[in-house]
Amino acid sequence: MNASVYSASFAVSKSVLAFPSPPLRLRHAPSSLPVRSLQTCSSPTLLGPPRSSTLATAQPLQQEEASDEEELAETVRPSVEPFHDVAAEREMRSFPSPELEVKELEELPEQWRRSKIAWLCKELPSYKHSTFVRILNAQRKWITQDDATYVTVHFMRIRENEASFRVYKWMSQQHWFHFDFALATKLADYLGKDRKFAKCREIFDAIINQGRVPSESTFHTLTVAYLSAPVEGCFDEACSVYNKMIQVGGYRPHLSLHNSLFRALVSQAGGRAKYYLKQAEFIFHNIVTSEFEVHQDVYAGLIWLHSYQDIIDWERIADLRQDMKNAGFKESTDVLISIMRACSKAGNVEETEKMWLMLLESDCSIPAKAFVYRMEVYAKVREPMKSLEIFEGMKKQNEPVSSAAYLKIIEVMSKAEETEITETIFDEYIGSGMKPVMPAFLSLMSMYFNLHLHDKLEIAFSRCATGCCPNRSIYNLYLESLVRVGYLEKAEGIFNEMHTNRTIGTNAWSCNAILDSYLALGECAKAEKVYDIMRQKKYEIEPHSVERLQEVLSLNRKIVKRKISMKLDEEQREILVGLLLGGVTIESDEERRNHIILFEFSENSNIHSVLRVHIYEQFYEWLTLSSRSNDDDNEMPYRFSTIAHSYYGFFADQFWLKGRLMIPKLIHRWLSARVLAYWYMYGGLRSSSGDILLRLKGGSREDTERIIRAFQAKSLRCRVKRKGRVFWVGFQGTNADMFWELVEPFILESVRSLLVPDGCFSVNSKKESQPDDFDSEYKTDEQSPLRNQ
Repeated sequence: MNASVYSASFAVSKSVLAFPSPPLRLRHAPSSLPVRSLQTCSSPTLLGPPRSSTLATAQPLQQEEASDEEELAETVRPSVEPFHDVAAEREMRSFPSPELEVKELEELPEQWRRSKIAWLCKELPSYKHSTFVRILNAQRKWITQDDATYVTVHFMRIRENEASFRVYKWMSQQHWFHFDFALATKLADYLGKDRKFAKCREIFDAIINQGRVPSESTFHTLTVAYLSAPVEGCFDEACSVYNKMIQVGGYRPHLSLHNSLFRALVSQAGGRAKYYLKQAEFIFHNIVTSEFEVHQDVYAGLIWLHSYQDIIDWERIADLRQDMKNAGFKESTDVLISIMRACSKAGNVEETEKMWLMLLESDCSIPAKAFVYRMEVYAKVREPMKSLEIFEGMKKQNEPVSSAAYLKIIEVMSKAEETEITETIFDEYIGSGMKPVMPAFLSLMSMYFNLHLHDKLEIAFSRCATGCCPNRSIYNLYLESLVRVGYLEKAEGIFNEMHTNRTIGTNAWSCNAILDSYLALGECAKAEKVYDIMRQKKYEIEPHSVERLQEVLSLNRKIVKRKISMKLDEEQREILVGLLLGGVTIESDEERRNHIILFEFSENSNIHSVLRVHIYEQFYEWLTLSSRSNDDDNEMPYRFSTIAHSYYGFFADQFWLKGRLMIPKLIHRWLSARVLAYWYMYGGLRSSSGDILLRLKGGSREDTERIIRAFQAKSLRCRVKRKGRVFWVGFQGTNADMFWELVEPFILESVRSLLVPDGCFSVNSKKESQPDDFDSEYKTDEQSPLRNQ
């Protein structure tokens, strides 16, 4: 490149080589530049509306770029809006930082070197990652660590943190690199302030790998960055960094960080907050031992968490209430409601009524939960009519009766077997149009089942099937009722419907019910088929059924000697391929002989909630004993794993290498309609514009090209967008409709409305949607293609 170009580049560069205000310390007095404002929002109350926010620890520095946008894409769907705390963000600027000395450009001895560095400073930020790295690779003959450090720091000065990270990452892979703690700290802090939590975590881990303890500012910044990220799992990482800050670094976090983390903890959605009690107590302990003033909402939050535990620690709750009193805080409505919740669980009427009187004496309106907890406590002491009296009193209030109150009184009255009252309240609830209705149907049908009112139970089931999609618990009740009254033909039909319907499925309860019926009527062949299913799925057979099996079918030797080999059927193999493409992971032992499949579902996705139950039943026989501990649909874990087995060796060899997904060369043979359907349900989504997007987590461009060629062989045209290590395969317009027609038969019925593209309404639909610009969904790298489903 000629000298004139270099001179011009240098002239332009010098105009922007001014440092911002601290923390960077240089040999020359810096000029001031405006600092990019941090995205903030007003600080919510500690006990604000629930928000959700487990993400694997960021990988060490590697050649391929790993961005926080990529981390956004690696989650199945974003959980919630980001969490911000103004005070914690402001304090990120107040930490002392290690001094970083960087030579100014004019101090470099060679004119050609100054010109080349100036050109790099000017041009590099405009290039994408691949070209960015190629340009840096072309400078290997002359560039030194001081040169690369100057470029890195220059990009931090002008707030090009993405480019700064790329240069630093490239520099760390060169043979002449030596670790600079001050530089790494500055870059990590800048990235954290810019919400680049994945990049900040990479440098954080690199500092630890060098045997150094990150500075307090890095711990603080990374924790706040995680709390501010709208990605499921970042909260767990924030807790981990916070704990290391105290236990490894020996630092004493600022009060704002304690409060921010506690606020995020009690805001966890989906009932997850109750599992973080130990973390909450740890935060509280650190606030107290640091001699900070404990906020009233921290006391309230801790009592709230204790009230949700299965085993209530009454002594701890009493201590917290006494501490609140000593601090001069009055027990708020939230505290009184929490205590009522704990007392209702224990059946403590006296204390519940005491809290109720305190609520009445307060100036605030009575929350609906207070009525519900009073109804529950009287139901616990077997006074259901008192619960009914409370419900009727609630109806006389000016405010409308909540759905929770209706469901609770229906549950109480049905358990008390008050048929007429239950039916009246049930009809009133259904007529109101409130949701959900499934718990109400379940309570009503359970009462009919216990009272042997099969005809009414059957009417309730038909009504439920007409108005909504019954879940497996309701099907099981109806099936067992049919077996009890001897309607074997109907029972067999219901069982077959459950078995073939992928959304519902069968479990140990339904199999035992139909098996017992077959054995009672001497249907040996049918009983044997059900028995084989149960053995294949490893369902526990009821003892009385085993005795009758031995007697009727003479299966004593069969039970002892006959073994069913562990192997996946064709459907399970195809489902597993689709899930692996969508993001399910494999863990292998050191010898790669035995492998574990790890299933993880998002608690904030309606699609994943349904898919979780289906996958749980599909792979039930392969799951660990701890994963199979609960068959209740509402209690099924969102994360479970298979046993370690050599049978998964094929999938590990073909799809999983060195902890990352790879695409086998024969993938075109395995992309069946079912594989694509499960890939779409687990790792795909319908965009806001109606397009279909499939996530391909990991792999290389060559791997992606194999996928594209496989789609082209099916006459499906697609476009691909890369986000860090994640590729998104998009189908638009008629291609989205064609894809839907291909996979619709294998999509679970209850989630079809969430996945069908805008222009396609059924498998035979010919309506076309207008194609949208695929890139419009990803205008910048700051934007994630994820949408809530």
